[in-house]
Amino acid sequence: MKEVEMENGQDANGAGGGTEPLVHLDPATVTVEQLEELKERATKADEHWDRLLRLTADFENFKKRANREKQDAIKYANESLLQKLIPILDNFEMAQSAAQNAQTNAAQSLQTGVNMIFQQLRNAMNEAGLEEIDAAAGKAFDPNIHEAVSQQETTEQSEGQVVQQLRKGYKLRDRLLRPASVVVAKKPGA
Repeated sequence: MKEVEMENGQDANGAGGGTEPLVHLDPATVTVEQLEELKERATKADEHWDRLLRLTADFENFKKRANREKQDAIKYANESLLQKLIPILDNFEMAQSAAQNAQTNAAQSLQTGVNMIFQQLRNAMNEAGLEEIDAAAGKAFDPNIHEAVSQQETTEQSEGQVVQQLRKGYKLRDRLLRPASVVVAKKPGA
């Protein structure tokens, strides 16, 4: 019978381990069965090594592919938005061309066309998640979404309320893109 010792020092019954035992043999007393067992173990080790190499290569290829896909997603993130904006750009070009060739009575139809293009642009941006910040007069000033560019003394509105919006603000879903520029009310003589 052969002497078997575990790699981690445990007994031959495998108590507490999942490792295969190391076989200690005296080269002069190796039997045919022991030699066959060693060959079998060497074959298994080679198979496991090849499998490990293939899995490692597959994993490296997966990481490279995932990174490439991530870079492509970042690079082309605005593709769908731009596809929605291209027809609007075309309509603006047609409006410019019509304005150059317009007669005096065509001003009203040009204005109607430009208003339609503006509405088309606004709808495309809203579909992409753009939200206008409500900064109408009388609203309470919120420093998280408003930017106070000046204060105006007034008795018509409470202190800290918006008197006038100078520039619209926008959010992309719940993220602030640009705060609304506003004039804030203050008490006279304060």
